[in-house]
Amino acid sequence: MRYTTSALRLASVLFAGTIAWGQTPAAPAAPPADPAPAATPATSLPANIQFSALIDGYYSFNNNHPASGTTTLRNFEVKANQFSLNMMKLSLTKAAEPVGFTLDIGAGKAWQIFHATDPAGPDFVQYIPQAYVTLKPKSWGGFQFDFGKFYTSAGAELTENNLTWSYGRGYLYTNGPYYHFGARVTKPLNDHFTIGMQLVNGWNNVEDNNTGKTLGLTTAWTSKKISWFNNYYVGPEKNKTNTGIRNFYDTVVNLNPNDKTAIYVNFDYGKESQAFGVKKDAKWVAIGLAGRYQTTEHTALSVRYENYDDKDGFITGTAQALNSFTVTGEYKWIEGLISRLEYRRDWSDKAYYERGNGLSKNQSTLTLGFIAFFGPK
Repeated sequence: MRYTTSALRLASVLFAGTIAWGQTPAAPAAPPADPAPAATPATSLPANIQFSALIDGYYSFNNNHPASGTTTLRNFEVKANQFSLNMMKLSLTKAAEPVGFTLDIGAGKAWQIFHATDPAGPDFVQYIPQAYVTLKPKSWGGFQFDFGKFYTSAGAELTENNLTWSYGRGYLYTNGPYYHFGARVTKPLNDHFTIGMQLVNGWNNVEDNNTGKTLGLTTAWTSKKISWFNNYYVGPEKNKTNTGIRNFYDTVVNLNPNDKTAIYVNFDYGKESQAFGVKKDAKWVAIGLAGRYQTTEHTALSVRYENYDDKDGFITGTAQALNSFTVTGEYKWIEGLISRLEYRRDWSDKAYYERGNGLSKNQSTLTLGFIAFFGPK
């Protein structure tokens, strides 16, 4: 689900030279002027390449005043009590007719977080959020093949802020896969149902961290008011070993009862075999519910609640039950410029959130973000 027209054409111009002649009989005729050199034709770009761009930043106040200046377990509004640049992105996309591509070029703190655990090293991959080629023959009934680096199919929330309801991401996004490198195929079986399969290196790694591969299976059932998405990833994810398999199931139901209202329910279940070098399995279960209401042409209100049960501490490092409540007000100044004011409260049954130089069972933040973008969403 985490899947964006301006046409730019350059034309060459040829300037013809002019010839001047004398008009007075007593004066000799003026020699013809040298013709102006022809302009070098510019290379035309294909009309179906789409360009889009995004830049967003924020100020976030954290009432815990963490000594590190970082808000615990957040993506992407991680910096506390300061102004911060979240992300910049330039995208080029060519429709598959039958061959196309998607290339994203990015910069900012968000992409550093996005790629923090990649074995290839963030310095290598953080500037390229996505890069993949697409094959979609017209006679193959909607079959599509992609190869390269692409966003994960799992989760209700998307990566770019102009495509989400809240400014910051919830626990289900933060603790799930962000992207994969490998191959994927999708095929619609009818007007409403699509199936897919992926063979990738694993979670969040352009370079693999072991010799095993991860298999992904996806389904999507869509209609005007209800959509249901299922994603299952299975494979070895530990560093330098294929011992122990990770199973991860993610499902999302989207409801659109009318033009102004949208709701989603997102459920995750994960299990890591031999999680801590022993035969014990680690499990985590999470659920998220969110709604958005378009209050006026320029304003919208969103709420989100999540419960994340990290039963064995495999994901967060502490066996705990996390909760989060978020309310977000949005104002659209003009097309392509929006701002969001967001209050979020996080709490746990364990002292986990940084407070000064210590730890607390809760934290609250107030964030003001601005997002500017152009091009297709």
